[in-house]
Amino acid sequence: MSPREPPGRTAVIAGPARAAYRGSVEMIDRFRRWLRAASPLARDLTVAVSCFTLAAPVAAAIAFHDHTTISWSVTALAVSCVPLIARSRWPLPVVAMTVTVHLAQFVLLPLPRPTPAATAVALYTAAIGSDRRRAWQVGACSAVALITASLIFRPGLENIPQVLALIAWTLTPVAVGDAVRSRREVLAAAMERAERAERTKEGEARRRVTAERLRIARELHDVVAHHITLVNAQAGVAHHLMRTDPDHAYQALERIRDTSRSALDELRATVGLLRYGEDPVAPREPTPGLDGLQGLLDSFRHSGLDVTLEHTGHPGALSPITDLAAYRIIQEALTNTRKHAGPASARIRLDFRTDVLQITVEDDGCGIAADDRGSGPTITGIDMDGARDTSTGTGHGMIGMRERAKAAGGTLTTGPRPGGGFRVGAELPLRAGRKG
Repeated sequence: MSPREPPGRTAVIAGPARAAYRGSVEMIDRFRRWLRAASPLARDLTVAVSCFTLAAPVAAAIAFHDHTTISWSVTALAVSCVPLIARSRWPLPVVAMTVTVHLAQFVLLPLPRPTPAATAVALYTAAIGSDRRRAWQVGACSAVALITASLIFRPGLENIPQVLALIAWTLTPVAVGDAVRSRREVLAAAMERAERAERTKEGEARRRVTAERLRIARELHDVVAHHITLVNAQAGVAHHLMRTDPDHAYQALERIRDTSRSALDELRATVGLLRYGEDPVAPREPTPGLDGLQGLLDSFRHSGLDVTLEHTGHPGALSPITDLAAYRIIQEALTNTRKHAGPASARIRLDFRTDVLQITVEDDGCGIAADDRGSGPTITGIDMDGARDTSTGTGHGMIGMRERAKAAGGTLTTGPRPGGGFRVGAELPLRAGRKG
């Protein structure tokens, strides 16, 4: 039984080895960082010196084996490494220069086996910076030139190892350089795809945020504009009747209270969408629909607007988004009539057809002059051809109506009536389908 090693010996041996390994890795990392930060000329000079330093012992050993002068071999190697200083700027001319230097060694010097290390480095550089076809063409031409010179100046079967070595010295760097270039291209393409996907993801996120903001803006506008308009009208009635008819003034104040409470309830519902927007069981939209249309019309009648409602067809089940869109479109159309039409009456017509609901809201007020609306399709207060504000309002409500109709898969048309007044028409599918 062999004696066991003393405890701790392995750790003592592994400790210095681990430290030496870490030191080597750190030194290599520092050298790589220096190369990245250095100028191209400094990098090329470093490569040329490194090539000579590493290949000089090989050249000396070959010269010693072939019984030639070592100094000539090392000097020839140094001359062949000089063009590498310009390898980054002129890769193909550097390949030609290094091959020419090696060919000259066959002719001028008694060196049967020159060391083409500089040519290998130049071919590697050319393969990285060129396309695959050109890189292999340059490598093949270099190999043919060197092999031909070797066979001319050193014929015989004993030159076969030299020919094989020249093939390895010329074609291996081309293969390695082509592989490195291909890998870099693959990595660059992968990074580009990742960046494109990230940009697409960010753009989609921004689009969703914008769509959500517009949806919330529509809800807030519809709630606030409608109820504030009614409160303003009822407050005017109360102020006018306060001294002459206190009972009716008191009723107007009660309606102001009820309208304000309704506005607060709808605002709470809208804020709830923001607070619990990630809850899958929370309601995604406020709930008003055509079931509450009569109450909406009564609120406008109490504010002094004469409103009539007509039904045609057979009412069917509406999808939630269509039901809400129909309610909000009628609400906004009547709000605009109350704000802009002056003393007027409004008529609402609901036409339930096989697969669509047609909504028409018309008033006979003075409204906004037809000449001020532009020649193209219009939204109240907005000239769609010139984006020119033609009213005292912002036009956000009518824009919101158009967006609601589009979101429900329908269309909206607006414009002045030939005989005076204004008309809003909407066509909504009974079962909403979003249009792309």
